[in-house]
Amino acid sequence: MGYARELIDSTFMKGEPFHTALNRTIEEMGLTLSRLSRLSGVPYSTLYKISRGEREPNVSTIREIIQGIMRYERRAEEDFIAVIAAKHILEEIGGRTYEKNGRSIVIREYPANSIDEAIISGVEAEKDGAIAIVCAPIISNIIERIVSIPVSIIRPRKSVERAVETTIRKIYR
Repeated sequence: MGYARELIDSTFMKGEPFHTALNRTIEEMGLTLSRLSRLSGVPYSTLYKISRGEREPNVSTIREIIQGIMRYERRAEEDFIAVIAAKHILEEIGGRTYEKNGRSIVIREYPANSIDEAIISGVEAEKDGAIAIVCAPIISNIIERIVSIPVSIIRPRKSVERAVETTIRKIYR
């Protein structure tokens, strides 16, 4: 049984106060309120008050907390790196899996055709449980400022060199 299921059972089936079950779950998972806030989208101050028993969560807040815990559980089952790029670039790399230290690391595609879409994809990737993000240099600095996971830059040296060579051939036919 997963942590999310245990939290639901403890609260709704056994009648344990939600804040008590939540605190135990967070401790057992090795999470912090800050990390759960990022995973669930529930503001840190709200989680803090709930965890101290100062506030009773409503159903939608409980749902967001449970979904955040489930995201974290999925992350433990499947590590993935988010690649944010234009769709035509993603078609070349999508669905690959890498092996490192006995763990499989999946590449998940996050298509973006504008800087706005890339920023949104970065936030979504972190919420989805990405262990890192790979993106273009033009957005890497922005994404590094808004996520708390490693960000690497796509360095398309060879493709840039080929594009310049093709352009030169077109100009000097």
